Amino acid sequence: MKKKINERRKYEAVRVVMTEAEEEARMHVEYAARMAVEQAALMASGEWSVAFDFALASACGGWQCLPPSPASGHHLLTFHDYSITCKGIPTGQCAKSRNFTVGGHRWRIDYYPNGEDVPAGVKAKYSFCLAGETEEKQAVGLASAAVSNFCSWSRSCNKWDRFIKREDLESSKHLENDPFTVRCDIVVVHGYSPADHAVSFVSVPTCDLSRDLGELLGTGNGADVVFEVRGEIVAAHRCVLAARSLVFRAELLGPMKENAVAGVVVRVEDMEAEVFKALLRFAYTGSLPETRKEDEDVTCQHLLVAADRYGIERLKLICEEKLCKYIDIGTVATILALAEQHRCEGLKKACFHFLAAPANLRAVMATDGFQHLSTSCPSIIVELMAMSFGALAQCSIQSVRYQM
Repeated sequence: MKKKINERRKYEAVRVVMTEAEEEARMHVEYAARMAVEQAALMASGEWSVAFDFALASACGGWQCLPPSPASGHHLLTFHDYSITCKGIPTGQCAKSRNFTVGGHRWRIDYYPNGEDVPAGVKAKYSFCLAGETEEKQAVGLASAAVSNFCSWSRSCNKWDRFIKREDLESSKHLENDPFTVRCDIVVVHGYSPADHAVSFVSVPTCDLSRDLGELLGTGNGADVVFEVRGEIVAAHRCVLAARSLVFRAELLGPMKENAVAGVVVRVEDMEAEVFKALLRFAYTGSLPETRKEDEDVTCQHLLVAADRYGIERLKLICEEKLCKYIDIGTVATILALAEQHRCEGLKKACFHFLAAPANLRAVMATDGFQHLSTSCPSIIVELMAMSFGALAQCSIQSVRYQM
């Protein structure tokens, strides 16, 4: 018995509990129905140390009436003082998060640093990851997750017992200065047919196509085209680029392909090597490389130009969306010129919305960026004048009406 307890301490567990009424939920008697053969084998191996349990505890008064549609959301929980928590909380005891709401129900995450196995109402999908992992990866994992049944009267739960090895967690970038953060995604499913429950017996792995294509780009295996950008050589694959960009298709497979035959280096002018490599990575994986926060606005400006040049519309829109957050007195003139030159209607509207405030417009007109804007995009100045006169006229009409 003592040996089994020591083995259990190698494990960590986190579970999500649904708490419709916290006070009534506390009256429930928690129990753990252990799966003796399976769990004993896992514990004896000692390989997996961090586990996730997903559970529900409801008020005795019954379920809420919700519309027949799925609801989803996620919650971030940071564990501070990991080393102290790991030693200070014994096996079978947990630290509890605050309640959070998903799908019209209240949920809670219970963290068992030294392990807890609890048995499986509301039907829901759930998925865990360490905060900072790509949202695309988490979304794919959630989409392929099985639908689980959570029963309020039994305080039952499902578990994710092979989340991460303890040694991997302690050596990873996710555990810095002792805290780490876990992201839990939940989708509450309504109208789920019991006949579909068989899907829970099949574990479908997440799609790793983007990862594989990213590795293909990184290794250069099978590359059949070479680009030279500012003296740096970048190898790629014609078929991948042609599938992702009409411009690349014309250049590499169409009428322009004589300029990019095998063995000939394709030179890319007027673009930095890092920007071109980021463009290719997005073409292969659909995601952007990580950049420093202080460099994000400039990087997005360059990537927007590159995306427009090669006709990668989704990347262009992503850059537009990000740049909307950086509109201020000092940047709006530059961003507006960029939006006008590359036909970014959403970004242009965001700039005009900012400049609609008279105080903002007066401050921007005193900047060097505005002088450059008036030279490079005179049509924008005409639109700004029309907007200003229109706002002034509207104010005058309202003033007259008020006096009458």
